Amino acid sequence: MSKLMITSEEVAKIMEVSKRTGQDVIRQLNEELKSKGFIVKAGRAPRKYFFERTGLEPEEVSHAEVL
Repeated sequence: MSKLMITSEEVAKIMEVSKRTGQDVIRQLNEELKSKGFIVKAGRAPRKYFFERTGLEPEEVSHAEVL
């Protein structure tokens, strides 16, 4: 698990959705970043940006994964 980038599999697990939906979320985040002039990598998005856009807190996720 990269600390900087998040994968569609991680997104799917965190959001409790299918892998396909996780891929769609990553794609949407990357489109937003690209339109702002950022360089993006297919299949991954910045972890920090994912949590900002979803309104989730990384601490909440780490505790939920333990339970």
